[in-house]
Amino acid sequence: MGLLSKNWDLHVENAEEVARQPGFRDLRDQILALAQPGQDDTAVDVGAGTGLLTLPLAAAVERVWAIDISFSMGDYLRLKAASAKLDNVEVGVASAVSLPLVGQSADLVVSNYCFHHLTHHDKQRALDEVFRVLRPGGRLVFGDMMFGATLTHPRDRRVVRAKLCALARKGPAGALRIAKNGARVLTRRWEQPARPDWWARSLRTAGFVDVDVQTGEHEGGVAFARRP
Repeated sequence: MGLLSKNWDLHVENAEEVARQPGFRDLRDQILALAQPGQDDTAVDVGAGTGLLTLPLAAAVERVWAIDISFSMGDYLRLKAASAKLDNVEVGVASAVSLPLVGQSADLVVSNYCFHHLTHHDKQRALDEVFRVLRPGGRLVFGDMMFGATLTHPRDRRVVRAKLCALARKGPAGALRIAKNGARVLTRRWEQPARPDWWARSLRTAGFVDVDVQTGEHEGGVAFARRP
């Protein structure tokens, strides 16, 4: 599974810390606004992590299947759901390229900052899986890194330049992070973000319609698509 070989059980605390940042809260709100969850919906959160999308979804829909590759993330999410007195959250441990759900069983699939950990081949497999589990008319809404690591587009270069400058301002710790990331790029162990036009093409290849991919000034973007 390529980049999914990373042991996510060791990163629960970091994932929760990141999820609490204002930028990710804003992205969560943008995804949910586009998703328009309904009270009769069955929803799936792919790469659910510690529940950034799962928990607010659970308060708005009939059921949420929270899927993540990490057992520890799932345990953490179960406790959070219990503390919120949410009894409609089902946590499953599985990868994005093989969802443990029968076909046409969901009305809505969401995801946040999961797909850039997959190779481009596996991203397409994941989109095919989402298409499979959605009912006709079902929606997919996800947020992710959306730029090209080859830096062939002006926006790509702006994004990477901004990330490097932000790290450089952190002093020695930032310089160490830059060096580590550089080593990961050279050994092909870095994340593999995709450009917005790649996502648009791949969503259509999977069979989706009403495809809309939006990006901001930062690295991220949000995509919407519907199964016909």
